[in-house]
This record gives sequence, structure tokens and C-alpha cells, in this order.
Amino acid sequence: MSDPTADYDWLYAQTRAGRGRGPEAARALLDRLGSPDRQFQSVRVVGTNGKGSTCAMLEAGFLAAGVRVGRFTSPHLHAYEERIRIGGQNLSPARTAQFIEWAKRQAPGEAFFDLTLALACQAFAEAGVGWAVMEAGVGGASDATQALGDVRAVALTNVDLDHTAVLGPTLRDIARDKAGAARPGVPLLTTATGEALDVVREVATETGAPLYAPRTHPDLFALPHAPNLSGPHQLANAALAAATLRVLGFEGGLEAALRASHPGRLERFTVAGKTVMVDGAHNPHAARALAAAVPRADVLLFGGLARKDTAATLAPLLTVAPTRVFTAPSDLAAPPTELAAEYGGMAHPAPAPALAHALDLTPPGGTLLVAGSLYLAGLIRAELAPEG
Repeated sequence: MSDPTADYDWLYAQTRAGRGRGPEAARALLDRLGSPDRQFQSVRVVGTNGKGSTCAMLEAGFLAAGVRVGRFTSPHLHAYEERIRIGGQNLSPARTAQFIEWAKRQAPGEAFFDLTLALACQAFAEAGVGWAVMEAGVGGASDATQALGDVRAVALTNVDLDHTAVLGPTLRDIARDKAGAARPGVPLLTTATGEALDVVREVATETGAPLYAPRTHPDLFALPHAPNLSGPHQLANAALAAATLRVLGFEGGLEAALRASHPGRLERFTVAGKTVMVDGAHNPHAARALAAAVPRADVLLFGGLARKDTAATLAPLLTVAPTRVFTAPSDLAAPPTELAAEYGGMAHPAPAPALAHALDLTPPGGTLLVAGSLYLAGLIRAELAPEG
């Protein structure tokens, strides 16, 4: 539950529009708070997709190894405090409310992500966290998490086209920015492949970061069995989490890491004998992985943000389900009526009626696949599991 006294609307309104990207503002804000990020050790997780799942597995592994661990991820599905976890529990909403009031007085010009990062670091330091799993927002070198002080490992999941307006138009551009998270002497672990891996290797050499990848260190990335999280793509995320835990000396937490769960990632619900699969796939790479994991469904419920490459994201999903319902997870969504006209299907702007209609269209014993945005995943989960 959120704190009714917290001014979340003010916090969400602190967009990065008109502000430059990069870690400088975040570093200055952390310094104003007494550099709390230097009071714990960090694992930084970067990549196009799979960051959240990898973070969930790392958190579970650290917890099982007896570490007091913090976790910083984004976005949230239901409550802002999901972004900041300590010891496996969400941050107290009262702590959020306290920080917002401080920020309104002392840091009114800072961006939402920088403020949230600062709150996470401050809360982790206050709680005596030993290790923190820190998910990058967008990119690597250009992301606010580049400001973090005591980074002991960088885990790079994969690289594909996304956020091209920010990171660059080509795969090499994006790979170079994400690999820019590398630090001299700090292990850089990755499950990236192909051209992206070539770029990561170049950056690691330039930076002086020891590079670990499945082809060069197969034993490090080996899994005793598949993870609890569903889908072939989770094998790579699990291998990355396993290798990171091993490099850092926490292999004892591996089994717990493989048992980790993470909501909104190929999550299964049963409604009146029908299966609902909810996934936050929101870009072409994630959609291809989802289509490989769920090659056939009866109905697709889709809603994505207008700034994303909707055509490329939808392409692999259109082959999965013959019946489609389009909706809008936010005011910034691609218009569902336009999507329905272009790709064939029905439009329901509000997610709740869209879900009801999609379920009506799903035959008894059939499957409804929900995808397009983590925001949509959160809204649909709230309908299917109101307790969150």
C-alpha cells in the first residue's frame, strides 16, 4: 500500500524533460546526502531486457547466502516502493513520504530517477545493507547508476535495439553505451552475443575490466537445472546471475537464485478455467523471446507506449494469437483504435474492460496472452490478483 500522505504526484512529475542525461546530477545529489552509495557494495545490472529477472535472482541468492541485501529496480507494477527493497521487503511508504518532503524543499529541480536512486542509496545505508543489486534505467555509461561509488561487479544481460533516440541508432551504439558501465579491474559479466559481444569485448579491453562470458568461462555460467522463471530466455538470465554470484563468492545462494520469482514475467493466472499469461515484453527483443516461449495463444491483449517501436514489437506476437484486443496502459500509449485498425482486432482504451472482453473471447481451456508494457502488466495483475 502507498502512503496517503506521500506526494507521489509531485515525484512522478519530475521528468527528465529538458534535463541532460548522464550520472553527473545523480552524483551531485548523492554527495549532498553524504555519499550513502559508498557505504555498501553494489552489483550493477545493465542490458536491454532481463534486468529485472536477473536482479530478482541475485537478490534471492544474496539473501540465501546470509547477506543483508538491497535491491533497486524499475519500473514498479503496483506500488512505488517495489523499486526499493531491503532484506527482501519493499521500502516503507512512510520513508518515501519523508524523502519526498525533503526533496520538495531541498532538491526540487532533480529528475525522478535520480531522486529514486538517491532515496534507495540513503535507505540502504541507513539499514546497514552490505550488498545492493542496482538495475540501470536506460543504458550504461549514460545512466544515473553510473554514479554509484563502490561497484564490485557489472552484469550485462543482452543488447538489442531499444531507446534508440537516447542510446544511438545502431546495435553498436547501444552496446557501447551499455558496456560503458565497465570499470577498471571490476568483473564485467555478460550473456550478450554476436556483434554486441564484440563491442563489449572491445570496451572491456579499453577499460581494463576482466570480461566473463559463457563461451570463455562455461563453468562459471553453468546451471545445475533450469530456473523457476518461465521461458527459454530466462536460462540466460539465470546463467548470468549464477556467474555473478560465483565471481563474488556467493555460490551458496545459487539454488535460491534459481527458485526466485518475479511478477509480470510470463506469469500465469487461471480465470474460470482459462489461462492468462502476463508478460511485460515492451520491445522487439522481448517480444521475440515471448513468442518463442508462448508460440500459441487464443487471444492477445496488447497495450504499449507510443514512443516504442510498436510495429516491430507486435510483429512476432501477431503470429501467436489470431484474435487481438488493444488497450492503453497510460496516457502515453499507442492509440488502441489505430492499432486495431492497422493490425486487426478490437479496441478498448481502458485496460479493465479490455481484459474482460479478451477473457470473453478466450475459449474454455484456452490461453490469453497479455503483453506490450510493464505498466499494462501491473494493471492487469491488479485485476487478476487484487491483493497484489
